[in-house]
Amino acid sequence: MRVSTLNLYNTSSSQLNNLQSALARTQMQLSTNRRVLTPADDPVASARALEVSQSQGRNEQFATNRNSANSSLSAVEGALQNAGELMQEFQRIVVDAGNGTMLPSDREALAVELEGRLQDLFAVANTSDGNGGYLFSGYKTTTVPYTSAPDGATYQGDQGVRQLQVSDSRKIPLSASGSAVFDAIPTGNGVFQTKAYAKNTGAAIISTGSVTDRNAPLKPYELTFNVSDATPPVTTYTVTDKTTGLVGPAQPYEAGKAIAIDGMSFDIKGEPASGDKFSVAPSTKESVFTTVTNLIADLRKPTDGSSGKAALTNSLNTALNNLQQGHSNVLTVQASVGAHMKELDYLDSAGDDLAVQYSATMDDLQGLDMVKAISDFSQQQMTLQAAQMSFKTMSGLSLFNYL
Repeated sequence: MRVSTLNLYNTSSSQLNNLQSALARTQMQLSTNRRVLTPADDPVASARALEVSQSQGRNEQFATNRNSANSSLSAVEGALQNAGELMQEFQRIVVDAGNGTMLPSDREALAVELEGRLQDLFAVANTSDGNGGYLFSGYKTTTVPYTSAPDGATYQGDQGVRQLQVSDSRKIPLSASGSAVFDAIPTGNGVFQTKAYAKNTGAAIISTGSVTDRNAPLKPYELTFNVSDATPPVTTYTVTDKTTGLVGPAQPYEAGKAIAIDGMSFDIKGEPASGDKFSVAPSTKESVFTTVTNLIADLRKPTDGSSGKAALTNSLNTALNNLQQGHSNVLTVQASVGAHMKELDYLDSAGDDLAVQYSATMDDLQGLDMVKAISDFSQQQMTLQAAQMSFKTMSGLSLFNYL
């Protein structure tokens, strides 16, 4: 068979190129430790690897989100811890103010201390998130949550709660609105509130009371006292339903005896005067700033005589009840934040497991058998070298060498 020189060169060059390409491809597989370099190498594995790669990226983004959420919740938890400590300080001051031996100057000192603690509470409520926003402004992150007002404070945020996606099926709140932490404080015992009217002239003190029937409908009532001119005087009271205006029959007053009305039980101690009034009504919501502001004003009121002392005691009892409810509310929110942080720990663990699973799947789809690849590389290298030497020898043959 006669082989032309041109055909020899073309065929040999093509074969050498193929061998060199195969060697280069194997070398690329070794350097990247991947079996599939292009979709053409394994279309099915490449398609599946793309899906897994997208899942990997999403899982990594969720991990970043969880880290960000944990940082935000840590800041909120720290602020709530400070708020709780201030609530305890407020309650301590109220208890101190109830000391009957205190002089007006002593109560003034407590009022000044309360003013300082109130400013501390403002600072906590207006805590920055470290990114130019505020923790307790809701969606209005760049708005200062609270500003001072004559009756306490004005909330300038909204009720929104910012959330962040931390897994495929879970969003975590990053904070709580200021109104939910500092404003939505149930008054009294949390179900109903007892209060003495500011114009009372007697020395009677009403208790916080307790709930005896939670299924009973709650309505506002007013107790009005009357002291007869007889000797000895007889004290009675009537109960007025503030919803219907219906006034009940006069009942004899016994200091300290429980008074039960529609599932609510409380008592009144001391000596009321004619015309003294007390109210019993379902709890409402009051800002802790309002409670402390009213408390400061009450400490600065004169406490002349038994009626003044009774008025102060009733005011202190009201403030203490509200502050206890406020402290409980802060602790509830703080517990919720702690639960979310604990959940993030569980989600981090699950995310780490997913990352390992995705890596194993990617290795199955694209991973390289290193031993086989090195063996193939050595074989291809030897084959290429042999082909190059044989081509050199063949291309050197010529009849002119024998003439």
